[in-house]
Amino acid sequence: MIAKIVSTFANCFKIPELKSRIVFTLLVLGICRLIAMIPIPGLDGGALASWFDDQAKAEGGGGMLGMYSMFTGGALERCAVGGLGIMPYISAVIIIQLLSAVVPRLSKLAREEGGRVKIIQYGRYLTVLLCLGQGFAMALGWENAGNLFPGFDQKLVMYPDSWLWWYRFQTVIILTTGTLLLMWLGEQITERGIGNGVSLVISIGILARLPQAAQGLKDMFSPGSGLESDFNFFHAVALVLLLFGVVAGIVAVTQAQRKVAVQYAQRAVGRKIVSGGTSYLPLRVNYAGVMPIIFAQAILMFPQKVFEYLGSSLDLPFLSRLAGQLAEGALLYMVVYGAMILFFSYFWVATQFNEIQIADDLKKYGGYIPGVRPGQATSIYLHNAMSRITLAGAIFLTVIAIIPILMASAMRIPFSVATFFGGTSLLILVGVMLDTMRQMESHLLMRHYDGFLKKGRLRGRV
Repeated sequence: MIAKIVSTFANCFKIPELKSRIVFTLLVLGICRLIAMIPIPGLDGGALASWFDDQAKAEGGGGMLGMYSMFTGGALERCAVGGLGIMPYISAVIIIQLLSAVVPRLSKLAREEGGRVKIIQYGRYLTVLLCLGQGFAMALGWENAGNLFPGFDQKLVMYPDSWLWWYRFQTVIILTTGTLLLMWLGEQITERGIGNGVSLVISIGILARLPQAAQGLKDMFSPGSGLESDFNFFHAVALVLLLFGVVAGIVAVTQAQRKVAVQYAQRAVGRKIVSGGTSYLPLRVNYAGVMPIIFAQAILMFPQKVFEYLGSSLDLPFLSRLAGQLAEGALLYMVVYGAMILFFSYFWVATQFNEIQIADDLKKYGGYIPGVRPGQATSIYLHNAMSRITLAGAIFLTVIAIIPILMASAMRIPFSVATFFGGTSLLILVGVMLDTMRQMESHLLMRHYDGFLKKGRLRGRV
């Protein structure tokens, strides 16, 4: 198996076009890492990076800032040019997609010829606005680092107080430019490289945390200085089996789909009668992807902080206790977290999957589902089918999202290690890897080479 994979990778470099695309992608990703390493002038990024390293060794979860730092590849903690990462662009695309589902003008524009180009432009404009807002908030956060990073007691801004507005203006412009540069580099990878550029930019940031995870794994089994480890050989075997099981489950559910048979009637084309055929309408089990987890994490960040502030300022102990129950790793947090993932899974499907339009298109082109009347009955059938498979995908997402939290809180595994056994990071990495391998495989098969996924395709239920 390993020999076949190595041989397939060797074949990739025998095709000049594919070789140039792979080299171009690697060079651009290297530039993305430089953007995450170059510090913004006037900020002491080294002090904050050291504090983040100490926090990573502490017990418990990583929180929202830990997740954001993971997506930026450590640029946030280094006060780097790419401190905002590419997340403002992702947020803008998500907002535009959600608005397209509820705003008739945008929905109509998405179906028109050339409309997608305008929607992409709207996404870029919105990205600039989000970068300016988030960049200013980040500049103020670095300026008052103790509030943004509880427990951090050093000063990050090295400018005198009379230069603070210059520091804020400079930081906002640099952070906005860094995000726009990452967005442009991602588009260049999509056009001239291999794989989805934006997803690869996120993935390379996540993979940049591997050395930290490796060090955390080493400290688990070999703490040094005469200390005795709480983990043994059987724990190591269990971790390896868990990793293989989670990755296999993510691959299976990511590729899984329900194939709905669609029959096309005979139709006249000129003087000829073209016979109908049978095709399949694929319905993805995990239609929402990683979006429900991101939405749930982002929203759950605020109630705990609000209740904690109100409990301490108004001297209300029950609010302080509620804030403790909503802290990452607590039972109530995981229950609410799981419920929100289920909700947002259905919310994303409801806003993005238009069964009425699909039914109308099938009826327009003479297609129908065997045993189901065209029109409204087809729409209801697709709605019910999508609801059932979405439940399976949502439950899977909930389990995957809770695994690293349980590992960090209950098993005392460092969060930097636990994130690679489930959660958002592993879902993104596996999804991006599968998509990139499919694109590489298409180039190989066109030139009569065996691909990566020849034996690994999963068949959906008909």
